Amino acid sequence: METLAAISRWLAKQHVVTWCVHQEGELWCANAFYLYDPERVAFYLLSEDKTRHAQMSGPQAPVAGTVNGQPKNVALIRGVQFKGEIRRLEEEESDAMRKRYTRRFPVALALSAPVWEIRLDELKFTDNTLGFGKKLHWLRAEQA
Repeated sequence: METLAAISRWLAKQHVVTWCVHQEGELWCANAFYLYDPERVAFYLLSEDKTRHAQMSGPQAPVAGTVNGQPKNVALIRGVQFKGEIRRLEEEESDAMRKRYTRRFPVALALSAPVWEIRLDELKFTDNTLGFGKKLHWLRAEQA
């Protein structure tokens, strides 16, 4: 749990996620502002259904992606690689997450885009501030 807590603290301070989807031999990546929920180990974001990545995802799809900073010094590099599943939230679940999301990003109050959840199943956190190449790993399957 200490590993997840360290990763969660860092993710809570960031705000942009990149995720990639795959469909019929085609890959596509997207970026969005996210709300991270450490209890669910999930990202929440808004994205229009008409986007290429949303159409490729359908209501649910496997994803992989990253969250990273942009330090100029290699000793300060920190970033997360992940895999999981993206799904479009509906009704009450969507409404509840939209309220939380717009508290963090008030500008999103003007958007009607659907809310999506990226449930994280695997995390790898590279944290060079702990030593060059230091990696922390977390797997949802090991938490059951």
